Amino acid sequence: MNLTITLATATILSLILAVVSFWLPHMNPDTEKLSPYECGFDPLGSARLPFSIRFFLIAILFLLFDLEIALLLPLPWGDQLYMPIHTFFWAAAILMLLTLGLIYEWTQGGLEWAE
Repeated sequence: MNLTITLATATILSLILAVVSFWLPHMNPDTEKLSPYECGFDPLGSARLPFSIRFFLIAILFLLFDLEIALLLPLPWGDQLYMPIHTFFWAAAILMLLTLGLIYEWTQGGLEWAE
């Protein structure tokens, strides 16, 4: 009996939310909303516009540092191993490598947006 009431309530609530979310927003299309947006470039203009290499380099650096942080995600489970000191040593090595890479990029001017 309790399961039936729970399923019925969940189904009715889901249907109500779906109907409300379908009918609630006002559809007012205009030319700005209907035109494609391509990272700040005019999509109807020339495809041979100059592209800022600084923007590209900073985006690559962000991806590099962001992906290396993912290597630290298993760290909270590392203290449950037989020898957790090895896990913490490798985590410290990764953090040191990230810090040295950040210092190197900073001193080389790789993080400067404008010259």
